[in-house]
Amino acid sequence: MRTTLKAFAALLGYPSQELKEHASEVAQAIRSEDALPRAALRRLQPLLDRLADDELLDSQSAYSELFDRSRSLSLHLFEHVHGDSRERGQAMIDLGQQYIESGFYLEASELPDFIPVFLEYASFLPPGEARETIGQPAHVFAALAERLDKRGSDYAAIFRGLVALAGARPDMAAVAGVDDNTPPVDPDVEDDWEETPVSFSAHAAHEMGGPTGPVARIRAANRAKAQEAGR
Repeated sequence: MRTTLKAFAALLGYPSQELKEHASEVAQAIRSEDALPRAALRRLQPLLDRLADDELLDSQSAYSELFDRSRSLSLHLFEHVHGDSRERGQAMIDLGQQYIESGFYLEASELPDFIPVFLEYASFLPPGEARETIGQPAHVFAALAERLDKRGSDYAAIFRGLVALAGARPDMAAVAGVDDNTPPVDPDVEDDWEETPVSFSAHAAHEMGGPTGPVARIRAANRAKAQEAGR
């Protein structure tokens, strides 16, 4: 599960030249770990193919249109859990403290509820704890998968894969509750969303340098496995 979570973190980052060049390696890492059901692997393949084959600017434009300009598809967990309530700030502090207590330290530009960061954190946990951790927001992942499916986006496969990894059956009432915080259809005028304090998706994603870190770690893990096998 560890490699698959790292791969999902990479795939949900802002598309980079590195990811484009090594998308096949990411795909191979996921297949080799064999943590995803076959159906989930099949659903994921179109995204991997597109990221490898499309022009980088096209991939980046598609990503920004989905995740940077749409509140309903925000990659910040607490946007969907707490909306604009005061509870969101405390939840962010609590999650950040949880990271620190686990020895997981964030860069200054990273927010703890950014999903790629959350998945990176979960990837360092023991399998059972990682499964429980990603299972807690499974209702958010299910809601995002449904919204992305309605837009015809192949990114939906990642969120369906996360639900499968967690072995969770999201509570439908909790999934419906996501709509109270982030309605599935964005308002016609998005300027208000982009100007509010919660409009940090683009900055957090891009300042992280896209998926460079996770991709590098996936490759390092694969090299380590190869070295152990050769001994």
